Amino acid sequence: MKAQTRSEIAALLESHGLAPIHRLGQHFLADANITRKIVDLAEVGPGSNVVEVGAGTGTLTTALASTGAHVVSYEVDEGLRPILEMVTTGLDVDLRFEDAAKADLKHDLGREQWVMVANLPYNVGTPLVMDALRHLHAIHRFVVMVQREVAERFAANPGTKSYGLPSVISGIYAVPRVAFQVPPQVFYPPPTIESAVVVLDRRETPDHADAAVQLARAGFGQRRKMLRRSLDGTVDDPIALLEKAGFDETVRAENLSPSDYLHLAEVAL
Repeated sequence: MKAQTRSEIAALLESHGLAPIHRLGQHFLADANITRKIVDLAEVGPGSNVVEVGAGTGTLTTALASTGAHVVSYEVDEGLRPILEMVTTGLDVDLRFEDAAKADLKHDLGREQWVMVANLPYNVGTPLVMDALRHLHAIHRFVVMVQREVAERFAANPGTKSYGLPSVISGIYAVPRVAFQVPPQVFYPPPTIESAVVVLDRRETPDHADAAVQLARAGFGQRRKMLRRSLDGTVDDPIALLEKAGFDETVRAENLSPSDYLHLAEVAL
């Protein structure tokens, strides 16, 4: 199905008395090539289940459904209902006008396998993906467009400026990679920052994953301090724990890899 252009999106919104809502971070995708690349990365077709967060005016929604996939699409802006109902007519799309971050996705998705595809608002991208990685095991692949810096955090290596808690969580639960960068001009209206599409393929959840996340959360909560000080109050004897795990007592949170945090959690238990 043909992707919507900037002028078509503007006309659709105007015909329904609508305009992009800044507080919702609405920047609607308006580029056929980017749309195609995202759908290709999703690797979906007949028999596939897709959960989309942020349907917007339906460019990605219709492209995904046109592959033959079943699409459940969440959109927080009820005002977009007439546009979305019109553009998805005849397609296997279940529109849900609610905030995906507050919805009971675990219940909604059930036991089937899903791919999450989303053009995420910048203010909700990181917490939504981190929560889904930890708790929504039905989602086996994520193809999400976020702020470029956020995408880089998901795929960052230890010791780099971008490395942080999102990097640890994505590395524990998935294999992350930044697929490509997205310039502002492919959106309506264009944002002031660059975006990127990140792909996260779920890996089997390792033992002690939750404990490892809690250790990393404590460590990055006081990033400027050495890890032994950041963990004070989280574990009984941080120095003894680090020594037992084989880490130097001067190590900092950003020096440990996701597998290091898993090892630290195993030793702590």
